[in-house]
Amino acid sequence: MSQKPEMGHLPLWRSIAVGGAVIALASACASTPPAPTADLQSAAQAIATADQARIPDTTAPELAEARDKLAAAQAAVAVQHMQEADRLALESRADAELASATSQASKDQSINDEIVQSTATLSQEMQRNKGTNQ
Repeated sequence: MSQKPEMGHLPLWRSIAVGGAVIALASACASTPPAPTADLQSAAQAIATADQARIPDTTAPELAEARDKLAAAQAAVAVQHMQEADRLALESRADAELASATSQASKDQSINDEIVQSTATLSQEMQRNKGTNQ
């Protein structure tokens, strides 16, 4: 007489297969994500763009912060802290872009101020010449 397995018990090979699948799934979830190479390159490019615009670190503290965060992101990659590296790279890029935008806004404001001053001077000259021509 053959005995039938009770309900709820799996044959040994099925238990091993299920256990192996669970281990594989758990290890896949625990694996380190890839390095944020694109974000690191974007941050480095944003810093290079700010450097080409000749923005000094002393007038744009955001640029100094961008450099520090990029270095920290690269250090995080070295120790396999990829999520932290990605966050720092994104912050670095944002800081560098902010430094560039702030610098450009300052230059634009200076140009605007010069135009306003020139217009005021021209108006004064016109008023003075208008008085001497009468």
